[in-house]
Amino acid sequence: MKVVIDHKIPYIKEAVEKIADEVVYLPGHAFTKEVVKDADALIVRTRTHCNRELLEGSQVKFIATATIGYDHIDTDYCREAGIAWTNCPGCNAGSVAQYVRSTLLLLSREKGLDLKKSTIGIVGVGHVGCRVKQVAEELGMRVLLNDPPRADQGEAGFVDLETIALECDVITFHTPLSREGKYATYHLVGEDFLFSLKRAPYIINSSRGEVVDTASLLAALSVGKVKDAIIDTWEYEPDISRELLEVALLGTPHIAGYSADGKANATRMSLEALCQFFGIQVEFSIFPPEGSNEYDPTRDSEWLKASPKKFEWFRGNYPIRRE
Repeated sequence: MKVVIDHKIPYIKEAVEKIADEVVYLPGHAFTKEVVKDADALIVRTRTHCNRELLEGSQVKFIATATIGYDHIDTDYCREAGIAWTNCPGCNAGSVAQYVRSTLLLLSREKGLDLKKSTIGIVGVGHVGCRVKQVAEELGMRVLLNDPPRADQGEAGFVDLETIALECDVITFHTPLSREGKYATYHLVGEDFLFSLKRAPYIINSSRGEVVDTASLLAALSVGKVKDAIIDTWEYEPDISRELLEVALLGTPHIAGYSADGKANATRMSLEALCQFFGIQVEFSIFPPEGSNEYDPTRDSEWLKASPKKFEWFRGNYPIRRE
């Protein structure tokens, strides 16, 4: 069995070489038709677009993305071609929660936000949103939750976006990216939403860049409808808006989920799915290295603001932290 793997996926080499006969490691952008045509499986990150252009005519049977998001996988084409795929839901939930917690503590420390008297709105309450809810409650915040798919299934405890816009001092987004349908999230944070905000909240986006309409956010910041922005995921990565980076309180290079723990979870989940699909029984263990679990996003923001052209380099060479 031949497997082609994004070379930035950590802790995988020893384990996967017990599973596959041939392993090829490449940068995410270097996956080509020629490279994958005789591969049985791919293990990718978000930088590899798994679509007809890449996969047609190949013998690929299975794709694992070592990420929560899967908008880089053309699921319709995979279904048509009989290619199975899997993602890693919840793998980095603890890491993103750590990022949001650190950001909230920074707002308290540097902006005087009284967390115990503040309301946070969490938009998207899946694996990540649930962990963020736990963090916010531990900090003494009032928490409002918005998740239309769950609300429509009859689950209690959710409010609409209008309530979030009316009552929240901080709003943090943890939705997948969906461009169409009833639950579309593309430019969810757009002009209508931003100019309906009543409390000039802090906006945090660590979900998908395209959830936020950059131009509308800049306009809202310029007139005080949004007090400040904390942006980890951006439209048009890696060619991010320099204007938004300059005015954002924090701008980080899509690393909110980059903890050693989250990466180890994703690697383990990807390999377990690979083994299950191909009916392979192999014992392996994946553990992250020891390290500090203290985290301050200020350093990451300073790096990016000083050298925005190095967005992809910072992301690819990030010194992974512990949760």
